[in-house]
Amino acid sequence: MAVRPIVVIGNPVLRTRARKVSQFDKSIAGLVNDMIETMRAAPGVGLAAPQIGIPLQVAVIETEPEQVHVLINPEIVKREDEWEPDEGCLSVPGYWAKVKRSGRVTVKARDASGKEIRVSGDGLLGQALQHEIDHLEGKVYIDRLESLEGLRRSSPTQERRRAAEEAEQGPEASE
Repeated sequence: MAVRPIVVIGNPVLRTRARKVSQFDKSIAGLVNDMIETMRAAPGVGLAAPQIGIPLQVAVIETEPEQVHVLINPEIVKREDEWEPDEGCLSVPGYWAKVKRSGRVTVKARDASGKEIRVSGDGLLGQALQHEIDHLEGKVYIDRLESLEGLRRSSPTQERRRAAEEAEQGPEASE
């Protein structure tokens, strides 16, 4: 396992639609392990392969300690409600903004072995699912803002604290 460098806004890989994974082999398992280690070292709650320069549809999310969701070729199959949580990104360091998101989503994906899975989430998990899938589609959260005037500067610690507080309140608190 290795911590890989995280690419930042301006790198063209972040604006590229990631390719689907067709073979679930040791290289995918190694990529997933590196992504988990990189996400934890950052620290972050999610990471998509394009954020480490790999244009493949692979994402990892850990909103609860030691509960990692590995999502390969993910697709949102259900959306419910709406909320506007604070959001930041490892590839847009030092900034956050309120971003309109679905309050709850269900995602169909494959795990690292290729088995089909479904993950449903609201709060921070629901937000992270949508955020990482955006990366796989060549989007970053600032694309969802009506204006860049909504961006605010902050430290990574403030970003994690703000996201955790928002998640505790859940989508109902923003209505």
